[in-house]
Amino acid sequence: MYQKPNQRLINQTCIVTGGSSGIGLAIAKAIGQEGANVLVNYYSDRAAAEEVAAEIEASSDCGSSMIFKADVSKENQVEAMFAAAIDKFGTVDILINNAGIQQDAPFHEMTLDQWQRVIDVNLTGQFLCARAAIREFLRRGMQPNISSALGKIIHISSVHEIIPWAGHVNYATAKGGLVMLMQSLAQEYGRHKIRVNSIAPGAIQTPINESVWSTTKGLNDLMKLIPYNRIGQPSDIGGVAAWLASDESDYITGTSIFVDGGMTCYPGFTENG
Repeated sequence: MYQKPNQRLINQTCIVTGGSSGIGLAIAKAIGQEGANVLVNYYSDRAAAEEVAAEIEASSDCGSSMIFKADVSKENQVEAMFAAAIDKFGTVDILINNAGIQQDAPFHEMTLDQWQRVIDVNLTGQFLCARAAIREFLRRGMQPNISSALGKIIHISSVHEIIPWAGHVNYATAKGGLVMLMQSLAQEYGRHKIRVNSIAPGAIQTPINESVWSTTKGLNDLMKLIPYNRIGQPSDIGGVAAWLASDESDYITGTSIFVDGGMTCYPGFTENG
């Protein structure tokens, strides 16, 4: 788990979408602890975002922080968010495309509104933020004394970018689309030294899936899917994001890093299938 910062992101600025809770909160704190300035994006819970920003500010090892309310599926709000970050910090070096939602239903009962809202936030939102980030990277140019890369984009995906998920077709479709978005951007902008990757979490203990891990039966059933035999923590993702945003991973682009305790290792075959 992520424990001690080593100041790998000093003088860099990062936008973390959906940074007020769960995985986004852990990433915002981990990035801040590495010395970066952090814009904590939120959609509805201003108090939680303020708490995250205050915690970053309170640490002597951290950079500065700010909060910004934006619905990442809205182009004008994304553009305003990037403008605010650039106005305060001068530029943006890192984008963590984390904001996401679930609106689950059996497929034959799923409404168009449920389908569209999840696609809008989980896929179109990542497109809009990535486009704004790349535009800023290209406008600003290289800063060799700051980072080896022109800019870094990290998409927060899911094991469901490769594992089908009945009852969650809108969510799994959006995550599957992120693979091609991420890889196509890495391919197109690699020559500009822009690195684009994804982190694909497995079962992480956050409020979004509390109904699963909060009961003994639910947790035991979940362990059947995880060879490492523990549920993931948000800090597991935060640590990977901080490393992936740093120059220590400079030769990594166009890939998904699965942080899942082995969930993608087909645990059903543990006992010979």
